[in-house]
Amino acid sequence: MPDLFFEQSVRKRNSVRPLADRLRPTTLEEIVGQEHILGEGMLLRRMIAGDTASSLLFWGAPGTGKTTFAHVIAHESSGHVETFNAAMIGVQDVRRIIEESKKRIEQDNGRTTLFLDEIHRFSRSQQDVLLEAVEQGILILIGATTENPSYSVNNALISRSTVFRLEPLSEENIVAILTRALHDKRGYGLLQLKVCDTAIQHWAKYADGDARRALNALEVAAGSTEGTITFEIAQQSMQRKAIRYDKLGDGHYDHASALIKSVRAGKTDAALYWLASMLEAGEDPRFIARRMSIFASEDIGLADPRALEQAAAAWLIVERIGMPECQLTLSQLIVYLSKCPKSRSANDAILQARDDVAHKRTVLAPCDHDANALPTITANYYHE
Repeated sequence: MPDLFFEQSVRKRNSVRPLADRLRPTTLEEIVGQEHILGEGMLLRRMIAGDTASSLLFWGAPGTGKTTFAHVIAHESSGHVETFNAAMIGVQDVRRIIEESKKRIEQDNGRTTLFLDEIHRFSRSQQDVLLEAVEQGILILIGATTENPSYSVNNALISRSTVFRLEPLSEENIVAILTRALHDKRGYGLLQLKVCDTAIQHWAKYADGDARRALNALEVAAGSTEGTITFEIAQQSMQRKAIRYDKLGDGHYDHASALIKSVRAGKTDAALYWLASMLEAGEDPRFIARRMSIFASEDIGLADPRALEQAAAAWLIVERIGMPECQLTLSQLIVYLSKCPKSRSANDAILQARDDVAHKRTVLAPCDHDANALPTITANYYHE
């Protein structure tokens, strides 16, 4: 017998759901952005429309629609769907789901789709439990992660799945989502909320591709004002731009690589931009100083020996004074190194010499008592 208070309970739960969750698309037509994988004729669209989706991994920054894609696939699927956050499920739960999926298949009730949000939080041993069921088609796995699956998901599981990378949404995409929120009855369509165009543009820009962040700002502004939401109110509801940067993941190394490549190419303005991005995201300035010290030897070397002196001095100052003052020191260093002539001759020389030591016949050093004797080295390692 249904619970007499079931509908009332559902209404109460829905009343506290955030705007972003209430507006989550349930059909392909409602999804905004990601045309590179969901455009007309693209693979993912064909898989969803034909209900032929195999195991999938969605990888992308927060707010790009990973969970939304999983919900749409679940909504379009004809089979049973289980949804969990990877941090909240254990091996026993997975084994239970697999056994139940086997029974459904045997009873002609279709396959089971298991959606694991934040699958990177699933340990390697926990992921191994899924391998056989996924390989045999007993279970369709859909995983969502903000981390590169190559580092956070078992290679065997990746090889049995199709990986889709989701890109940050454009400002136009965010504007479209915010506009929908103002007119959809699941949002503020029944309230006829008034919002200035400049406010919407501010959210679209400062969300930096994160739809959830933009919708959260709209919800904060709507709940804190009774009149029109102006640009000033929008600024108050989102005071700081979102920065896509993971100090422990790909963002850390991607930004460091962009900084080094810009300095190497002599693109001073680009190098300063990447430096500012890293510092704004909270990167340890000592990491930057260390990378620039390596660069001074590796890419500049004897073309300007003072570069290494500058890098060493900057590293010492960064260690001693810290942020925010050391940003001036790092800026000076970046400008200097980017304008230096570049030479990898010393770097290439030691790498070639070590390769010879490791793989060629050993050259014996002369005895200490023979001061004039020199080892016979015929290699030409260093080139001016």
